[in-house]
Amino acid sequence: MRIPILSVGKGIRITTGTIVDAMIIHAPSSTKNQSGERDPEMHQTRKGNQWYFGMKAHIGVDSREGVVHSVCNSAGSVADVHLLHDLLHGAERKVWGDAGYQGQSEAFREAAPHAQDMTCRRTKFKDYVDQVARRKNTTKSRVRAKVEHPFRILKRIFGFDKVRYRGLTKNHNRLCACFALGNLYLHRKRLVQLGA
Repeated sequence: MRIPILSVGKGIRITTGTIVDAMIIHAPSSTKNQSGERDPEMHQTRKGNQWYFGMKAHIGVDSREGVVHSVCNSAGSVADVHLLHDLLHGAERKVWGDAGYQGQSEAFREAAPHAQDMTCRRTKFKDYVDQVARRKNTTKSRVRAKVEHPFRILKRIFGFDKVRYRGLTKNHNRLCACFALGNLYLHRKRLVQLGA
């Protein structure tokens, strides 16, 4: 779902680059409730050696301004690449992503025909380390770091580190509202200067 974008005459606009990422949001795994069961729309997933129960928030962020322009959510067990089409607006020239989006060049071309795949590549192999690819990944990661700012605002400023409601629909509505307000919070100083 596309969320409201700040659009001011000389201000913030969506450019031709998108950074995609996903974040796990915890849900209560306890069965001590009236129905005696966990939320059926939430699922568990593993990240590293740790298991998490909840949902995932998937976002598409403008690579220049850091504005969140698309938001999707899914159960925690859904892979990041399944919602890639919903996160791109189609006019991208470059798409950045972490290793979870590696090998999705065809999906990038379907969603955005002119997009260049800027996802991080594998650098460690059985008997050597590709230093050139490692340097390229470092450069790509400097751009890709902007996608973490909206997640920090969502968790630390608005306190959305756990789901508040049962089911994905109500939590999706809360996600959209929080990311729209996060866009305002992220660019608050610039918006005050434009209004003066």
